[in-house]
Amino acid sequence: MEYRQIGTDPATRRTVSVLSLGAMLFGTRTDEQTAFAVLDRYVEAGGTFVDTSNNYAYWLDDSQGGASERLLGRWRRSRGVGDEITIATKLGARPLAPGTGWIDNGEGLSAETIRTAAEQSRERLGMERLPLLYAHVDDRVTPVTETVEAFAALVAEGTVGLLGVSNHWSWKVERARAVAAAKGLPGYEVLQYSHSYLRRRTDMPDAASQDGPFGVVAGDFLSYLRAEPDLAMVAYSPLLGGAYSRDDRPFGTDLDHPGTRARLAALDAVAAETGATRNQVVLSWLIGGEIPFIPLVGASSVAQLNESLAAVDLSLTPDQRTRLDTAF
Repeated sequence: MEYRQIGTDPATRRTVSVLSLGAMLFGTRTDEQTAFAVLDRYVEAGGTFVDTSNNYAYWLDDSQGGASERLLGRWRRSRGVGDEITIATKLGARPLAPGTGWIDNGEGLSAETIRTAAEQSRERLGMERLPLLYAHVDDRVTPVTETVEAFAALVAEGTVGLLGVSNHWSWKVERARAVAAAKGLPGYEVLQYSHSYLRRRTDMPDAASQDGPFGVVAGDFLSYLRAEPDLAMVAYSPLLGGAYSRDDRPFGTDLDHPGTRARLAALDAVAAETGATRNQVVLSWLIGGEIPFIPLVGASSVAQLNESLAAVDLSLTPDQRTRLDTAF
């Protein structure tokens, strides 16, 4: 396994594995025995970065979420897991009532919500301190200053370490970080967005936004990351839900353009040269790129996880990276 530092403050920064494990479906679609086996294998391989959220997976059990955090709490207690494993969680997108959704009835990012939700996550996970806490989705109602100050208060109290943000527009991230800097408060240092090798169309509507695709890394975000190299970037859905490898998981309409065919051809050529799978090439490309990403992978079996783990040891040559980067 390889490792990377996230965060800059010696009091809160973490060293984490370059491959993160997503626990979104643990405790719902993925049963406890299987989830424990996947987690055990991940730690055995040197993995130290597990991702969850307070709303996972409300859409599967008609709840407000929390099943994933509770399962991780049981796993931690049964295995004696401590601070050596960085468990990141999120708040802000938990439905306020069972049977509703976060878009029409989400908890938001008010000061009261942040404090209450963080306490509930710590209880479910069995942790005195959350190593990394994300603002899960944008809140268009709560003032940015209120959100920034509420997160910073938890850091000052020692119940939260690093702060992260997911699914916000780049300008909103920068505004929040500027407010934090002006007030001398800790700001967002870890970003989690959807990113993969194939490029998505940016003109597709999204249920969560009136302005284009939601939570997807596009050109403006890549420019932002080049200008802010201290930010850590976590890429969720890097394998596009299995679409790279499974015929029954077709690519979505947001990938229906000529560039997809060109990049798939380049991907297949590099996979053939390396003897790796498409998935492994994609993960290696993300980990070792000009802007290094930490891929966040899901796994419903140990075998599936093992394929992703092998990508950490896959080294792409400069020529292979150039061909992958320049395919349009």
